[in-house]
Amino acid sequence: MKKIYLILSFVLLSGVVFSAEVDTVEVYSKAMNKNIKTVTILPESYEEEADFPVLYLLHGYGGNYADWVNRAPELKALADRYSMIVVCPDGGVGSWYWDSEEDSSFQYETFVAKELIAWVDGELKTRKDRTARGITGLSMGGHGALYLAMRHQDVFGAGGSMSGGVDIRPFPLRWDMAKRLGSYAENPDRWEKHTVVNQVHLLTPGSLELLIDCGTEDFFYQVNESLHDKLLARNIPHSYIVRPGAHNWDYWTEAIHYQALFMHRYFEKATSAD
Repeated sequence: MKKIYLILSFVLLSGVVFSAEVDTVEVYSKAMNKNIKTVTILPESYEEEADFPVLYLLHGYGGNYADWVNRAPELKALADRYSMIVVCPDGGVGSWYWDSEEDSSFQYETFVAKELIAWVDGELKTRKDRTARGITGLSMGGHGALYLAMRHQDVFGAGGSMSGGVDIRPFPLRWDMAKRLGSYAENPDRWEKHTVVNQVHLLTPGSLELLIDCGTEDFFYQVNESLHDKLLARNIPHSYIVRPGAHNWDYWTEAIHYQALFMHRYFEKATSAD
């Protein structure tokens, strides 16, 4: 569980012909009574194999379902390389992937952890087991991925975060969070219950594979350091990457390589253990 400092330059896959199939679908959410746009990426081997693990990939605040595939086109090559399905749902504007007690139109925990999983497993050739599902994301999506993974360990076997807002409490006036939880001053208990760092008690050693990544110039760096320290104190195994970088796509387009490899190794290990 040592802190890993990495200074690497990836050779981005320029000139590579991507074979993965990218589609945008609409998934109905009964909880919110609307269709949610979602990008699916199927690897080039999709027609040749019986089933595949799935990486659920969440966008950040102000983004949408298309962010990842548009800003990090190497995702298609990663899906091919690791023979995995990638699913990028829309998380709304400032949902933080919670079920909001303030706004019934924001029920994104239920959507991602239940409704989307059911749709993907029903429509695509997936391995229908927690050991074949990982979830990660950037910023708001990094918070969402760890929040959902920790709270739904029967659904996800691995969780990751890139520049994640893993403790929301230092930012009570930012990013529409008060619209979903109510103000911090009036609803402190909600804020305590809805922050990632306060989900650590749900973990036991080895119950969830975790990869946390944050740049040293990121405004979320200190809250990631605090989460890392708390996991260490609770003896929860995890991987923690710290490297130079800020809260931007230059960082995330490199970080997704680490996340995809981490998830692939987890899926492979789980398969070999069967």
